[in-house]
Amino acid sequence: MKQSEVLIKPILTEKANNQQEKLGRYSFKVSRNANKLEIKKAVEEFYGVSVIDVNTVVAPGKNKTKFTKAGFIQGVRPSYKKAYITVAKGESIDLYANI
Repeated sequence: MKQSEVLIKPILTEKANNQQEKLGRYSFKVSRNANKLEIKKAVEEFYGVSVIDVNTVVAPGKNKTKFTKAGFIQGVRPSYKKAYITVAKGESIDLYANI
């Protein structure tokens, strides 16, 4: 798998921001096929930091229903994989630089 295909996007939520400040842990949405070694290598290459730990979680898809003129429409949001990256003390990733 190519390094550019591993990381999809960073997760920027209130919980993720608190973990960044207190624990030095960053959250990313990653490819379903990526393993921990590929994720570690991609983060180190793209952001130039040393990664201590990688934890992964597969978030399950959710059922969604909405009401329209035609009646109820049901669907499923897809599941996705998240990676929690812990970087070395004193290092940080600037996720807001490209916004």
